[in-house]
This record gives sequence, structure tokens and C-alpha cells, in this order.
Amino acid sequence: MTTVAASERVAWLRDALQRGLDPVHLVVEDESHLHVGHAGAASGGGHFRALIVSAAFRGQNQVARQRAVYALLGNAMRSAIHALALRTLTPEEWAAAAATPEPPRR
Repeated sequence: MTTVAASERVAWLRDALQRGLDPVHLVVEDESHLHVGHAGAASGGGHFRALIVSAAFRGQNQVARQRAVYALLGNAMRSAIHALALRTLTPEEWAAAAATPEPPRR
């Protein structure tokens, strides 16, 4: 992944995650604007947040799920993506979470 506009990065991330994990629910947000002046932002790497709900995560702990996402994104994790906050859930976990209100994010 080369240096591209933020909207193109989000589209690339969505596409890569969709193809690799076949999620039933996927949200990718660019949070780079919250990190202006941060050393990682200066190098051109973006800050992103993703919610991924996929059956591919069944039987995996959180570390294994995050490793799977990082492997899927490959070199982009060392260049175009400076930071990626992940919430990775199975469809069953997503259904259970939907029944419980989530506290507001800061």
C-alpha cells in the first residue's frame, strides 16, 4: 500500500478485511485527525479504528484475532498504518454485546 488519501486508506482497509475475513459486520474509521502532531502521523502513517465481526474468529483468543488481522494487512501495518485499534468479535459475541449497552467512548 502506497501513500494515499485518508479516504482511500479506509476503502483499502475495508476491502482487505472484507476479502480476508468475510465479516458479517465491519466498521473502519480514520482517526488520524485526532493524532495531528504525533510522531507516527508525521511519517504519513494513519491512525484507524476497526470493529470486525467474523465467524473466522471462532475459537481464537483476542491475541490470535489481532495477529490474524495484522497478517492480513501485511506491509501496510509497517507503512500506511501507524496505529490500528481493533475490536474483534464472533457473531455470537456481537449478538450478546448488542443486548448490553456499551459505555460511551471518550
